[in-house]
Amino acid sequence: MGRTANWFTKITSIKLGSWLGALLSLSVGAGLYISTSQAVENDARTRFNHMARSVRSVLDGRIKTYADLLRGTASLFRAADGVTREEFRRYVAGLDLPNQFPDVQSVNFAHYLTDAERIRFESKMLQNIDGRGRNARIRPEGRRAEYTVLTFIEPGTTWVERIGIDMLTFPTAPVLLAHARDTGEVLTSGSPVKAGSVVMGLAMRFPVYRIATPMQDVTQRRAAYVGSVGIGFSVTSLAQGVLDNMPKNATRLVISGPTPVEEPGRPVGYRRIVLFDNRPGMPRDEQAEFRARFAVGVGGRGWDIDFTVKKRSLYSRIDNVLPWVAMLAGMTGTALLYALFQTLSSSRRRAIGLAEEMTEGLRGSEAKLQKTNDNLRRLAAHAESIKESERKRIAREIHDDLGQNLLALRIEVDLLASRTNKRHPRLHTRAHWMLQQIDATIKSVRQIINDLRPNVLDLGLTAAVDWQIAEFRRRTGLACELVSHNHDLLVSDRCATTLFRILQESLTNVSRHARATAVRVELAVDPVSISMTISDNGIGLVQTGGQKPGSFGLVGIEERVRILGGKCLITSGPERGTTVHVAIPAADNLLAVAPMSTFASMPKPVFDRM
Repeated sequence: MGRTANWFTKITSIKLGSWLGALLSLSVGAGLYISTSQAVENDARTRFNHMARSVRSVLDGRIKTYADLLRGTASLFRAADGVTREEFRRYVAGLDLPNQFPDVQSVNFAHYLTDAERIRFESKMLQNIDGRGRNARIRPEGRRAEYTVLTFIEPGTTWVERIGIDMLTFPTAPVLLAHARDTGEVLTSGSPVKAGSVVMGLAMRFPVYRIATPMQDVTQRRAAYVGSVGIGFSVTSLAQGVLDNMPKNATRLVISGPTPVEEPGRPVGYRRIVLFDNRPGMPRDEQAEFRARFAVGVGGRGWDIDFTVKKRSLYSRIDNVLPWVAMLAGMTGTALLYALFQTLSSSRRRAIGLAEEMTEGLRGSEAKLQKTNDNLRRLAAHAESIKESERKRIAREIHDDLGQNLLALRIEVDLLASRTNKRHPRLHTRAHWMLQQIDATIKSVRQIINDLRPNVLDLGLTAAVDWQIAEFRRRTGLACELVSHNHDLLVSDRCATTLFRILQESLTNVSRHARATAVRVELAVDPVSISMTISDNGIGLVQTGGQKPGSFGLVGIEERVRILGGKCLITSGPERGTTVHVAIPAADNLLAVAPMSTFASMPKPVFDRM
């Protein structure tokens, strides 16, 4: 009975695990399908956004080109008074519209005049409009206070019938033309050019002013206003030039704009109409297409663009099957991983236990290593202290014993040399030679004492540093500057010795390796630290990836500073010199800060007085 129960429990567990694995696989597969589909759609949207930006850039570029064409045409009338019809015809012919501006259908000039100028204008400007003796009159008939009459229009064979039309009689034209006149801006809005109910093109206009007249304000611009130049361009040609590189059956471009509506008894209003639609009647499907809306024209004003592309047209063959492949791969991979997880779960627990044991061992080893490093550092500090004490003792014994004996011997030999100067020339010569040898020995002993423990350290850190710099200048001939901010640092003997030895080591490195021409040493103190900086203008440290074998100069500097709880920073660069900066805590090492002492007037050691 118990065996049957265990078997039943085992079978139940296997079935439950299988169902759980199948459910997990389905969930992962569905998630990958959704995320991959979204990624494919986002990638297609990115391509669509690029297409939309390209469409907008092309349209804006062409509108800007048209605006530049208008400004160039206006310059024709500003270059000279009284442009004739033949001159205007030659100018437009020189523009080579079919090849250079294929969308532009016409270029025209509308002359502004008052009613008093009407008769003269008709008799002069509206004569022989087609080169065959044909004349025109201002239309529509009737007298008005002001007129803006289409005077020149090219190519004349197509648009000659429009010469003489008064544009101020168009709905909303007076307001728009007055705005362009008063501001000097390009006019991009107005009635579309139609042939019946079909929109043939759109128009843009630019005001023209008399030459050599001020136009600083509205009053001056109105006084200088002589008319406006305009162009008419094919909206179909403009749009087709944009659609040439787009998916043929999946792209829709709709250009719309405002058109004036005049109703009896009501002020003139606007109604938005479709100017171009490459796929009229195509149903909208927001879920299956990408859509972008923006405005084009000078300053972003003029016409509205509605650009849509079917999503599927932007998918490649791989994009169509990629979500299913991701779903299948996710389900298969999840099933395999689930089986592998079940198989390796026990191994994982054993591995975790082993890792914990190893971690404990590493932590123990790290603690022991840290303790060993601390002991080594304390041992190094103790050894350094013993070494300095021993140096000081040896220097004192040499000074007190050997120094006194050499001094006494020199006095006796000097006395002997004085007494034998005239009586015993040969003995005097030998005594003088012995006196020179004793002086050389005293000099050597003095140098040995200074190397072991310079007596100048007893005068203070600043005095010791200044003495060491003077010795460096004398020995190497290099320029060396001390900056101590006019104060004498009274520090502990241990701190003074450490800083002095660091200075010795740094200056030795400069003389041997740096190829420098100048050295700068700076001593500074603040409430936190005592700092010393040694910098040179040499070749810098050679980056070889480590110290030379048997070379411990920089390591020794860092270790000396670390023993006192300080910090050491060594910076260098090729041909930028080397800077050694050390900072030692002031709390335990600074005794006092006094004004700069005249240590040169203090009593000198016995050897220095000889």
